[in-house]
Amino acid sequence: MEFDPDAEIDPEAPLTEYKQLAGILRARLARGDWEAGRRIASETDLTQQYGLARSTVRRAIAVLVEEGLVFTVPQRGTFRK
Repeated sequence: MEFDPDAEIDPEAPLTEYKQLAGILRARLARGDWEAGRRIASETDLTQQYGLARSTVRRAIAVLVEEGLVFTVPQRGTFRK
């Protein structure tokens, strides 16, 4: 399933919010919003931008980590591979 990088989270959609966010972030990575080796938006920024709980944002980021698209550095943030 492809996502629009500029999409908003739809709480009424059948797809869970963390999967929607993972898809949006995946699309933003593909579009080149963040360069390789550079930090992506912080959890705080993402919670504010998309109106989600921090745990939901963390779950979405975990999906991207599992897919090998990003990596996290404790106390530093999440970075694009």
